[in-house]
Amino acid sequence: MTISYNWLCDYLPTGQAGLPTGQGGVQDRIEPERLSKILTAIGLEVESLEKYESIKGGLRGLVIGEVLEAVQHPNADKLRLTTVNTGGDEPLRIVCGAPNVAAGQKVVVATVGTTIYPLTGEPVTMKVAKIRGEESHGMICAEDEIGIGESHAGIMVLPDHVKVGAPAAEYFKPYTDWIFEIGLTPNRMDAMSHLGVARDVCAYLSHHDKKQVKPKTPFSNNLKPGGSLREVKVTVENTEDCPRYSGVTIANVSVQESPQWLKDRLVAIGQRPINNIVDITNYVLHETGQPLHAFDADKIKGDHVIVKNLAEGTSFTTLDEKERKLNAGDLMICNGNSEGMCIAGVFGGIESGVTDSTKNIFLESACFSSTSIRRTSLRHGLRTDAATRFEKGVDISNTVNVLKRAAKLIVEIAGGDIASEVVDIYGEQKQKTQVGIKYHQLKRLSGKNYHPDAVKRILESLEFDIVREGIDELFVAVPHHKPDISLPADLVEEVIRIDGLDQIEIPTSITITPAIDDSVSREGLKEKIATYLVGQGFSEIMTNSITNSKYYNDEVLNASVKMINSLSADLDVMRPSMLETGLETMAFNLNRRNNHLRFFEFGKTYHQKDAGKYAEKEHLCIYTTGADHEDVWNKKGTAGDIYQLKGIATALLALAGLNDVQFEMSDGALEISYAKNNVATLRQVSKKQLNRFDVRQPVYFLDMNFETLVKLFGKNKITYTEVSKYPSVTRDLALLVNRSTAFAEVESAVQKLKLSKLRDVRLFDVFESDKLGKDKKSLAVSFTFQDEEKTMMDKEIDGMVAKLIQSFEKELGAEIRK
Repeated sequence: MTISYNWLCDYLPTGQAGLPTGQGGVQDRIEPERLSKILTAIGLEVESLEKYESIKGGLRGLVIGEVLEAVQHPNADKLRLTTVNTGGDEPLRIVCGAPNVAAGQKVVVATVGTTIYPLTGEPVTMKVAKIRGEESHGMICAEDEIGIGESHAGIMVLPDHVKVGAPAAEYFKPYTDWIFEIGLTPNRMDAMSHLGVARDVCAYLSHHDKKQVKPKTPFSNNLKPGGSLREVKVTVENTEDCPRYSGVTIANVSVQESPQWLKDRLVAIGQRPINNIVDITNYVLHETGQPLHAFDADKIKGDHVIVKNLAEGTSFTTLDEKERKLNAGDLMICNGNSEGMCIAGVFGGIESGVTDSTKNIFLESACFSSTSIRRTSLRHGLRTDAATRFEKGVDISNTVNVLKRAAKLIVEIAGGDIASEVVDIYGEQKQKTQVGIKYHQLKRLSGKNYHPDAVKRILESLEFDIVREGIDELFVAVPHHKPDISLPADLVEEVIRIDGLDQIEIPTSITITPAIDDSVSREGLKEKIATYLVGQGFSEIMTNSITNSKYYNDEVLNASVKMINSLSADLDVMRPSMLETGLETMAFNLNRRNNHLRFFEFGKTYHQKDAGKYAEKEHLCIYTTGADHEDVWNKKGTAGDIYQLKGIATALLALAGLNDVQFEMSDGALEISYAKNNVATLRQVSKKQLNRFDVRQPVYFLDMNFETLVKLFGKNKITYTEVSKYPSVTRDLALLVNRSTAFAEVESAVQKLKLSKLRDVRLFDVFESDKLGKDKKSLAVSFTFQDEEKTMMDKEIDGMVAKLIQSFEKELGAEIRK
């Protein structure tokens, strides 16, 4: 939510409530920094506070000068030597290249030390410069050089009456403001306007300064028809989706450009000025939070407005010139022929909108069902300012007040006359919700003792009505601009907010209730794995579970979970794989010259099982590229490969108590399993996938099924065995095997023997040569033996080695190299 400081101050009182007392002008305003702290304290967190300038730099340092002399530069045909009076003790010598510079002109001068902000390019600070041998003490400016306009045909020439030496800002009067970006929570529709924010600020000041402060109201009931009357009849057929509809006709308006003050206000908060009528409706929207819509009254057939639903599939062309097929649930504003003019509360139609030729308008101020508006808005992908406010709820009691406010502004700015009485279709009037709160409940939830009088003052300053009160309880009627208030806890929140969230007392003790949590083993394993990986130089990442469907082929997408109301075209599917979101992060870092990356992530993937049924799986994924660390003076980094990541995978499984794992190659990937359960897949990412993310170096990817890992971890009891005091013995064997034989087959042959005193099997060398024989290779394997109860003898060790040799010869057809 964007809030303008100048605009907000229009509704804040001056010279009271703790503000410095002046003459009722700008000096009486509360400072932006203090206002920022107040807004954050009352729950309207200020995410940023930035100065806004309609002309960047605010023309600071620029002065009005008069050219006294302009002669030809002795060393350049296209340059002139000028003497310029800027009101100082001595005229300035300035070299100027503009073709239109001449003596007697009033001009804008950037003196030495002044920084100018051109429309394009970087800011430039003026210095004394030598140009073709002549010193220049500043610059005579063109429009585009100081950000005022786009012309660069020559210097700006000002009227003769402009005072020499005056600051340029006094003549051009650039608009300046402070802009608050507020992180508004979804329930705070009452704060989606400048007036709503002002209400909260005044409540804060009233409470803390012990003096009643109310926001200045822009509303007036003085709106009477004048001139010839033109009534527009209104019929509301769907009163459920439109409980209140107000309107008024204004005749003989002049549609043109808005006055500068109005354009400045809108541009400062990021709105684009269009014309005076549309700009006023946008201005009042951001002022009050009530959306408005202006129709060209001459295009309303039959002078009759009908609020109704049209048939399914009806075509309707909106202001963006797109033809849309309506849903039967879309509420429409129609003319007397039941032809659509506007999608109610969402977007106008191209046939009935205000144009430069419009002379008469019908102004609408209504309250529409938040549920209906949200569904329509999402259905058509139209997330307008009006729809955003209607879907959160608007103040149904304020439609007429806002209508009159906008109508008076239109008459004031665009001319014309009020041509009808205000039409107000309001069936069964909405009653205020009543909510009660007990003071002991307030203390329990807030942790603070509040005096009953303070509670009443806070709620009354927020426009709650006191219905009745008892010794320990208070009942209030909730104002219509706070539709989210329905529970006692909501009232507690209001009291805490206005007292100040920074005033919540820190308790001296914390009370907790012990509970048995089924996820302890899961979280414990996560912590264990994360600690190990961080110790190995990995960094944990968290990527978005919503990703781009363009990353996947049709086969994958057919089983994926698609977003019905996607946040953007690039975020339209729940990720069916974690590889792509991880590659996005790797590409981001690689593009910034972080070439050695070791990432891990705990996350979920999502799949569609059957129609309307979905499944999610939790994964642990590891991504590596480049070396294991940056080069240092005494050690160079080792380039990562698939074997390095296999070692990491083996170590992680060992942490979970899974030691006897099996490895098997399948479709270019290494499948890792334990007790016939697939627990992980390890592979090098294909070049095709890397090219999609513009990654130009190898990436290795390990995908662990974390759910299976947790299940197996829960079944395995990790026990401690005392470190043996007897020495281990190592024997090496060189096995001559077929070149296609994998080391996993060697491990499998060893496991089948079930040698209880064999502690470790390690491959430490692979040798390939034609001298070994055709399609042969040599695997050098180290075997470690240990007895927990005694020192092992050679005879016992030789017996186990003999069994190993026999198994290798039988299972692998291996020869033992002597």
